[in-house]
Amino acid sequence: MDFHYIAVEGPIGVGKTSFVELLGNHLNATKIFEDINNPFLKDFYHDVPGSGFQTQLFFLLTRYQQQQKLQQADHFQQTIICDYIFQKDKIFAYLNLSDSELMIYEKLYSLLESSVPKPDLVIYLQASQDVLMQRIKKRNLDYEKTISREYLKELTQAYNYFFFHYKLSTLLVINTSEIDFVENPADMEDLVKMIRSMGKGTRYYVPLGSEK
Repeated sequence: MDFHYIAVEGPIGVGKTSFVELLGNHLNATKIFEDINNPFLKDFYHDVPGSGFQTQLFFLLTRYQQQQKLQQADHFQQTIICDYIFQKDKIFAYLNLSDSELMIYEKLYSLLESSVPKPDLVIYLQASQDVLMQRIKKRNLDYEKTISREYLKELTQAYNYFFFHYKLSTLLVINTSEIDFVENPADMEDLVKMIRSMGKGTRYYVPLGSEK
């Protein structure tokens, strides 16, 4: 099955950007990376009152603008691989916003979501909480230093719940806790073969040498 628009998702620290770089190179795809320059993000991680709502609306509108440019540019003559899906915004909104804030958010989200292009394939990257914390510490971003284990646990559970019920496109789930596609290029080549032979539905990637 040919996938013209592939999106990669997963919680903070799972390695989406590196994965998109690698997979994009193997597929000779146009790579689209989320704009994470949010002026409210630092305040959000430092629990400044009101910053959660500001952060979420800024991300929502930025993601929408980027997706609209993607659709208008008509890149779909070749493969596109993006390091997020628009629907991720709702995962964070329900974790971080109050009920009254969600009422406003939902009205705006429903207006925008219907005109956002849907991926043909979504790749969901998973990892254990310990692995995610290690990767977050390793990349040493200032605004991520205050992320707690509890918040990361809630976020991971929310992602798992979302993708357990995900039906918008073909889905490929990869647990990356013990997979390093950078150090083991054969696994990436094996994954590319699997992607090119996939049909519709949900599949799980098992790395080379792990089959029983």
